[in-house]
Amino acid sequence: MKRSKITARRLTMTAVAVAGTIVLAACSSGGSDSKDASGALTATGPIKVWYSNNEFEVQWAEKMVADWNAANPDEQVTGQQIPAGKSSEEVIGAAITAGNAPCLVFNTAPVAVPQFQKQGGLVALDSFPDGADYLAERTGDLAGQYQSSDGKTYQMPWKSNPVVLFYNKDIFTAAGLDAENPQLATQAEFLDTARALVESGAVQNAIWPSPASDFFQSWFDFYPFYAANSNGASLVEDGKATFDSEAGKQVATMFETLYQENLASKEVYQGDSFAEGKSAMSLAGPWAINAYKDAVNWGAVAIPGAEAQDDGYTFSDAKNIGLYSACENQGTAWEVLKFATSEEQDGSLLALTGQMPMREDLTSTYADYFAANPAYGQFADQAARTVEVPNVSNSVEVWQTFRTAYAASVVFENESIDEAFQDAAEKIDQLVAQN
Repeated sequence: MKRSKITARRLTMTAVAVAGTIVLAACSSGGSDSKDASGALTATGPIKVWYSNNEFEVQWAEKMVADWNAANPDEQVTGQQIPAGKSSEEVIGAAITAGNAPCLVFNTAPVAVPQFQKQGGLVALDSFPDGADYLAERTGDLAGQYQSSDGKTYQMPWKSNPVVLFYNKDIFTAAGLDAENPQLATQAEFLDTARALVESGAVQNAIWPSPASDFFQSWFDFYPFYAANSNGASLVEDGKATFDSEAGKQVATMFETLYQENLASKEVYQGDSFAEGKSAMSLAGPWAINAYKDAVNWGAVAIPGAEAQDDGYTFSDAKNIGLYSACENQGTAWEVLKFATSEEQDGSLLALTGQMPMREDLTSTYADYFAANPAYGQFADQAARTVEVPNVSNSVEVWQTFRTAYAASVVFENESIDEAFQDAAEKIDQLVAQN
């Protein structure tokens, strides 16, 4: 693969920005009203599924489908990569509107779920007799973050990519810093280290998060640090924005300092600044290990909070599984979903992709894998302490409102953080209150 997986993932996130417009424009009933929903829940037979075009996920999905089909000749699965489009969310939203969505999509973004649900495109997984029990048994307490405001769950928590702080050991050494024991345990240490890196001349930018205003960009700068600094707070809780707080403004001020002191660039980098040695640190998940292994002599630490902590939180960067209401044989779809998230299949997913199955017993179940692949152990531990995007109405617009305020105040200093965050919190509260 000539293009780095990190660059590809960023481009995928960029494409997701289209989803809010597409889905909001397509708020029609997506299928559950067009058939006998209760009958579909128990119907069995052939189904279609879509999965990501990531090369390693394709390998996993093709084998998973083949394994199912070999054991279930009367309930065959036809699998394919998500059809081409500006984004997978746009394609899924259009399929919901047309009433021809597949039964399962193994690439459902949590941020898009509220709108897909509003379209009538998703089946509540707790509608199945064993649905609630299966969700709880496999995912544990983390499953609660994926519950919708009606108390039901319309997405299967599947795999996460806990965001941590990667750093370039060679650049740290060139700057006269201890590359094996970096001073990155607190946000104050992070700033001091950033200053030392740039002042040494070893690198021009200590870190280079994108300053762009796309709604999802905050997932890779503000949000992981906010999760760490707030003991796992979501951007919105109980219908109210949480970031207009001491914890939120402290993180914002830290990033403002990075920009004020020219420790981070206000320009959008066309490429991967970390892989190319243009920045000394980067925020990324376990999917970055393969991408960086030949490009950077890297280390990684947990996202620092204001105080040093051994069990801090971060952003999950998850993708989930949706069961779509256009599916006629939902009984089979539910069984396939459980098969695909079984201990065996989750182990295969982990081995092929390095992404963390959202299982309560992750580290103990796959102890042999993590012993043989110690670079992934940190992410397995972190996977138990992740924060998801809030499952709220107008989710994409909520994030866009926050990002606009963040860019204006933190990056470009056109208004104060206090004013920008207060105004954004009030607007977000109104957005979340809308049905």
